Order: sequence, then C-alpha cells, then structure tokens
Amino acid sequence: MRSRRAMMRSRREIMSSRQVMLIAVMLLLTVAVTACGGRNGVVYESDAGRTQVEDAGNSGRPLKIFNFKVEMAEQLNALTQQYQEETGVPIELDTCGGGCDYSAELKTRFNSGDKPDLFFVAGYTDLDLWEEYLEDLSSEPWAEEIQELARPATMKDGRIYGMPLAMEGWGFIYNKTLFRKAGIETPPVTLSGLRAAAEQLQAAGIRPFENGYAEWWVLGNHLLNTAFALQPDPAEFIDEVSSGSAKLTGNSIFDSWLDLIDLTLEYGQAAPLQTDYYTQVMHFAKGQAAMMQQGSWTQLQLDKLAPGLDIGFLPMPVNDDSAKMDKLQIGVANYWVVLKNSVMKEEAKAFLRWLASSEAGKKFVVDDARLIPALKSIPVPEGRLGPLADDIMSYMKAGKTLPWLWQRYPGYEATTSQMSVQMQAYIGGQIGREKLLAEFQRIWDTARGGYSK
Repeated sequence: MRSRRAMMRSRREIMSSRQVMLIAVMLLLTVAVTACGGRNGVVYESDAGRTQVEDAGNSGRPLKIFNFKVEMAEQLNALTQQYQEETGVPIELDTCGGGCDYSAELKTRFNSGDKPDLFFVAGYTDLDLWEEYLEDLSSEPWAEEIQELARPATMKDGRIYGMPLAMEGWGFIYNKTLFRKAGIETPPVTLSGLRAAAEQLQAAGIRPFENGYAEWWVLGNHLLNTAFALQPDPAEFIDEVSSGSAKLTGNSIFDSWLDLIDLTLEYGQAAPLQTDYYTQVMHFAKGQAAMMQQGSWTQLQLDKLAPGLDIGFLPMPVNDDSAKMDKLQIGVANYWVVLKNSVMKEEAKAFLRWLASSEAGKKFVVDDARLIPALKSIPVPEGRLGPLADDIMSYMKAGKTLPWLWQRYPGYEATTSQMSVQMQAYIGGQIGREKLLAEFQRIWDTARGGYSK
C-alpha cells in the first residue's frame, strides 16, 4: 500500500497538473478572444458574407475621411486638426484632388478593402448604389435641420442617410465691372439677350466667355444638366428616358441647348478643350473674360486671386422665355455619410454632430470654406459669404431654382463622364449635332440597365 504522505503528494501533483492545464486553457481562450476582437473588437459581415474583425478600442486606429472637394481641402484639414486636439480622436484625411474621379476612386477603395469611415455620396441613383454600406442617420440631431431643397436626395424609405455638405449653385459667373465697361446695364436672362451681351462685350474689346471644357464634370454634370433641368417635368422626363418611352434625340430642349453651347464657343477663347478649372478661374479673375460657366464654390479661389471682384450669377438660357430661363441650378453636390460596418462609426457620427453644432464647425462652413449652409441651424448674414452666395440665396428665396439631375441618371457619373467625352468631340468639331445626340442615346440605353459597385 502507498503511504498517506505519498498519496497526498500524488494528489498535489495531480492538482498542480490540472491547475497548469487550466491556466494554459485560459491563456489560449484569452488569445482566442483577443484574436476575435474581444471587448475591443467589432465583428461584422463582409461584402462576401464572411465574418471579419477589425480592432476598435483605443488602438490608435484613425477616423478615415475621404474628401471630394479639393477647393476646401486646406480648410477641412485645419478643422480636423482642431477636432483631434479637442477630442483626442486621430483623423486621417484624404482628398480626391486635381482631376480625380471621386466616384471611381471610392469604388476602387471599397474593392481593395480600404473603406473610409466617413465619405461623400450624392443622392438618388448614387444613394441607391451605396445604400447597403450606409448608416441610418435619421435619429441624429441635425437631421431635422436639413433644408427642404436638400432633403429628398438623401432620403429613402423614410430614412435619412446623409448630412448635406452645403447648398451650391451654378450658372454663368459674370464680371459686373466688365459689363459696365461694355455699356451693358441689364443682365441678360434669355438666349437672345446673352448673345446681344456677348456681341457688345466683344465690340468693346472684351472676350465674353472663358470656357473650361477640359473638365469632364463642367460638361457632363453641369452643362448637360441644363438640358434636362429645363424640360417641362425634369424628373418625369428622366424616368421616361430611363424606361425607353422617351428619347434624347429629337428633343426640342436639347436642340436649343446646343445653341447655347455654340454661343459660348463662338464668343469664347481658342482651344477651350485645353482649359482646365484652375486656368479658367485664373483667367476670369484676371479680367481676361467677362463670363465663365462655374459655381458658387469658386468664391474662395476668386477671393484669393482678385479680392473684391464685383461678380454675380447669370442663368444659362436656351431660349427667350424669360420666366422659365431666369433660374439658377441649385442643389447639394454630396452628402456626408457613415460606413455602417465601420468600427469608427460612432466617432464618425460624433464628428458630424460637432460639425453641425459647434462654433468651430459653423465657422468652417461659413467663414473658412465659404459654403452656403444646408442646415437651418446655421444662419448666414447677407454679404457674409460673398456675392455668389448672395445670388444663390436670393434665387432660392424667390423659388427660381432648377434641380440637379445627374444624380438621377442611370449610372450616375459613369454615364455623365461618357457623355462628356462626346461633348468634347462635338466641341472639337469631330462630330455634329445629330451624332452627339445619337451618342447620348446610345450611352443612356446602355446605362439604364444598371451599373455595379
């Protein structure tokens, strides 16, 4: 028989062995829990349906913001630096600058797995494209403050998915000093009036137009939008063309719209297809032309290049119906949205709340970026944002607005960029009117079948 002491020693050894095993198992479980995210991790379903894990917690993971507006990059960088200092939340800001195609670059990042936490999405068709990735922001405090004009594009099934960056508008920006020099007392609002003004400017030795037709978005988004926006019922017309019950060819408004393009070419600079955005704005600021097709976002650059420039907006008329032509195209270019599966989504929503409510956020919108607020809670005194914003707000108040529509096109900017190529071919003289509109119809027919992420 084993001695009592031997038995007790044996039991202690067994218990010690069990304790070691238990500790080992606990360590393995701890490692496993940590690997799976534990308390500091978030589990979510990936695009392919596989469970993935990202570390959230206080790991130093920055809030990733992908900005589409290069003209406010400097101001937004300063704002995010201030936010980091106030909150301790690190921010990684990246701007799609120069000739970058934001929509295409955003798709590339999603496909590569480099999804930003906070980014921009346009409304309607673009919202449909990205909806599955977006956090529902309906309960955010700023949601009730969205201007009515900015609300429909970011809503779907009663939910709000984005905070509008700003109200913006475009038309022909004109130099009032040069108009007065040419003896033009009444700003033109019809096509005949615009032609008469161009003739008068040219007779005074002033070039009427500076055309930035090297930029696809100037053509495919903004200039082309005019032909859609001036239809009797623009949204219905787009639905009909999308369903195949209406055509872009043989449309009287599109025919008249080409008259407007021809007018800008006849009285514009040589080689407009070689003039990009920056060159266009610089030449206009220097007084080399009296008009340019651009928007309220140019105020920042113009203030730097030519402080105190006396400017305003003219509509972009395609006929002589002054009541219908005297309108500006006003809307929201893009909306702040939050990636719903992001481990930083709460930080992203907190940043938007701070942007909408803090004095620093309001200062960024009004004083730094010189944006027209799309939230009712951010008031703007007259003259604070400059003459371009004053004209936009005046047209809004009078109800003289035309909608932004390319966000409704099937294919969104994938379609408008293709259509802009054909517009450049027309401007360059490679194709004529009938061919241009036929190409538009071909592109539209292809796009209306849908497009993939």
